[in-house]
Amino acid sequence: MVDEARKEVGRSRLEPTLLTVTAVMRVSPRMARVRLTGGPLVALPQDCAGAHIKLFFARAGQRVPCLPELGPNGLVWPGADARPITRTYSIRRFDAAAPAVEVDFVLHGDDGPASAWAARAAPGDVIGFAGPGGPYPLLAATNDVLLAGDMSALPAISALLESLPASATGRAFIEIPHADDRQSLVYEADVPITWLVSDTLPGALDTALIRAVRADVAPVGSAAWVAGENATVLALRDHLLRVRGYDRRCIYTVPYWKAAAAEEHYHGERHRVMDAFNAAD
Repeated sequence: MVDEARKEVGRSRLEPTLLTVTAVMRVSPRMARVRLTGGPLVALPQDCAGAHIKLFFARAGQRVPCLPELGPNGLVWPGADARPITRTYSIRRFDAAAPAVEVDFVLHGDDGPASAWAARAAPGDVIGFAGPGGPYPLLAATNDVLLAGDMSALPAISALLESLPASATGRAFIEIPHADDRQSLVYEADVPITWLVSDTLPGALDTALIRAVRADVAPVGSAAWVAGENATVLALRDHLLRVRGYDRRCIYTVPYWKAAAAEEHYHGERHRVMDAFNAAD
């Protein structure tokens, strides 16, 4: 359950708008960082790094995505032939002075529209953007944290680590497919990262990340944040609640993706999973 202090009350968010790519860099062999700019970004809150956003990609034959527009009863979407491809990502970094946001994309070839776009992205390209969303703040007020996730969660975990004060303690577990996917992160908190290199099949119930968190015997902290593949996230959420005894109000767990399911098919299920958890006693 997300407590009242973490709800998005009065937080600025952008309705769908177009942003322009100004830079692309390869963070690791399987992750690209894309810098996006646009005047509307001045409205974003200063502390939005790590927050969820929606990105809108153009369909084949389009140079610019056809964005939904805000109507009296919510967003009004274009017809099926023009409707943009929508994906959920995290803000890796926000530069309020520019203004600009940086978004990290896991690269896995052309078997996903976001990965295919990021692999070819170049300055001048245009993409749709909306957000940020998700609970606010991302972590309950704490000085002791447990962070866990796979490579899809790495951008948000990195942003969270950078946001923690020097007095914060805890541990972070990040599962990556190859050793060269490790990143050099600079932050002040005393939260060491355990990098778990594993080629476990997505959706497995015995992943390196699950084993590592279950083996963790450090005292229960006051906040936990877990994200990644659906089966792993649900297994870890159950462990933190039932075995470790974490306070439900101080846990944030979100299944970013599900093995063998595109976001169009998994979007509804993900929200049902989150709603059921938030509604539980």
